[in-house]
Amino acid sequence: MAYICIKKVGNKKYYYLRKSIKKQGKTISKDICYLGKNLSKINLNELEKKFPDEIKNSKINLKKFLESNYYFEKSKKNSIKENKFFNKTQIAEINSVLNHFKKLKSKKKKQKLEEFKISFITENASAEYYERRPLKKEEVKKLIEKELYPKNKLLSKIHEVINTHKILKFLEKEKPKINIKFIEKIHNMLMEYSGIKGYRNHSIKIKGNAFKPTSEKNIKSELKKLLSWYHKNKTKIHPLALAILFHHKFEKIHPFFRGNGETGRIIMNFMLSSFNYPPIIIPFKKREEYFKTMNKAYKCLEKDLLNTDMKYYKPLIDFMHKQFAKTYWDNFIS
Repeated sequence: MAYICIKKVGNKKYYYLRKSIKKQGKTISKDICYLGKNLSKINLNELEKKFPDEIKNSKINLKKFLESNYYFEKSKKNSIKENKFFNKTQIAEINSVLNHFKKLKSKKKKQKLEEFKISFITENASAEYYERRPLKKEEVKKLIEKELYPKNKLLSKIHEVINTHKILKFLEKEKPKINIKFIEKIHNMLMEYSGIKGYRNHSIKIKGNAFKPTSEKNIKSELKKLLSWYHKNKTKIHPLALAILFHHKFEKIHPFFRGNGETGRIIMNFMLSSFNYPPIIIPFKKREEYFKTMNKAYKCLEKDLLNTDMKYYKPLIDFMHKQFAKTYWDNFIS
C-alpha cells in the first residue's frame, strides 16, 4: 500500500512517496521516492507509470490526499476569521471542501451526488438500526436500482430505504421552503406504508439517551420556535454550524414516534444544500460517537431549546465538522 508522507523541517514541508510492506510478520515503511515541496507539481499519472505496482491499489487514496491537502494549504493562505463554532484550521478545512466542490464540473458533480445518495441512504437507515448486521451498500443499491429486496431485513427498514430515495429526488426537484409543512411532509414520506404518521401523542423515553424529549403538548409550538430561530440566524451563524445546531435541537424535540433521526439528518443535508454546501454522512461505525456527542450537548437545552452554549456543543460541532470533511473527500474524489 503506497501513501504520501510529510516530513517537516522548520516551517517547510517535504513530500515522499512511501509504501508499507510486511517483513517477518511486521509492517515496515519504506520511502519510494522524493516528491518535492509543492503538492501542485506532483503528477499522479506520471508516478503510476514509474511505480505501477505500488500505485495500482492506492490511486484513489493518493488522489484524495493530494487534492484535499492542496486545497487545504491554498485555503490557509487566505484571510480567515475564526468564530465561536470553528477555529481557523477548521474553517480552512471547510473552505477547502467548498472550493473543490465549486470547481467540480456539473456532469461530474451530478454523478457524484447520485453515488452519494446510495451511501447516505445506507448509513442513514443503519444509524438507527439495532440488529446485529446493518444494511450494506450493495443491498441498498440493488433495492433502489433493481427492486431486489435484501434477505432477513425488516420490511419497515426496506420501505424506509425506498422512501428515503424518493425524498431525496423530491428535494432535488422541488427545493421546498423550510417550514413546518416541509418537516411534516418529509416524515410522512419516510413513514409511508408504515401507518406511523403525524406527531406523537404521548411521552417517550429514548433508549441509550439521557435527554427528555419535548412534551407531546408542546411539540408543534417548539418546532415553530426552532424554525423561527433558523430563519432569523440564516445570515448570522456559519451555515455548517447552523445546520448542525438545528439538527440537534430537532432531535431534542423528537416530534415523532419513529423516524426522528432519519428525518433530522435528511433535513440537515437539505439545509446544507440550500447554502451550496455538500452533504454529511454519519457512518454506522461512528454511531456511538455521534450519539455520545449529541447526548453531551443536550445538557444546555434543559431549560432553553435555543441555547447554544459551546461548553456543551463543542464536542458535537467538532465531530460533525470531521464527518463533513471526511464525507466529502471520501465521496467526491475519483
